[in-house]
Amino acid sequence: MAQSSIEWTEMTWNPTTGCNKVSAGCKFCYAEVMTRRLEAMGLEKYSDGFKLRIHPEALKIPYTWRSPKTVFVNSMSDLFHKDVPLSFIQQVFEVMNDNPQHVFRVLTKRSDILLKYNSQLKWSHNIWMGVSVENEKVAYRIDDLAKTDARVKFLSCEPLIGPIPGMNLKGIDWVIVGGESGRKPRPMDEDWVLDILDQCKAADVKFFFKQWGGANKKKTGRVLLERTWDEMPVLQY
Repeated sequence: MAQSSIEWTEMTWNPTTGCNKVSAGCKFCYAEVMTRRLEAMGLEKYSDGFKLRIHPEALKIPYTWRSPKTVFVNSMSDLFHKDVPLSFIQQVFEVMNDNPQHVFRVLTKRSDILLKYNSQLKWSHNIWMGVSVENEKVAYRIDDLAKTDARVKFLSCEPLIGPIPGMNLKGIDWVIVGGESGRKPRPMDEDWVLDILDQCKAADVKFFFKQWGGANKKKTGRVLLERTWDEMPVLQY
């Protein structure tokens, strides 16, 4: 568990760590870069580098939080990785079910596995499920997400590395958009962002603009059309 500088969450919680690349959005994976640093610092949790690891001891952590939290689940991994057993995913869901005072936001690129396991998971109101959609090629993830029983469904179009025209936003509650950051970020075209904004407006979907990205993301900031966009769904009980 750690406090987070990610604009749309308060903290992170990682019952699993490590992953592998599955699509173009993974090319400059921030979690992989951060893992190298944490491994060099001698943290046991990252002693195997970016190899997938399951951490049952982490399941106890949410029970210790005294006040309600907004939590990004598995910022350093993907809960729906093919090597994470369904039984462990169900344990993670049980923890989230047991702690309705917290909002847990889960994000995956493996929408096929998410959909496969959907009926075997308990979707309490506080679990927000999202898929990463970096370009049109992986837009099928949106349709997979829409078929799940998650109460709140969201898209993370970050890093946005291409246009995503004609998204089917039926059943989607929230879209996050952001550019790539790091040493050699791929550029994000403003027209791609504005098109997604227009699609969200037309579908009455909340829009959150996270950052322009670039080698110096603090300098480029997060202003779009002379304002910041921090829209977010209202949690329905």
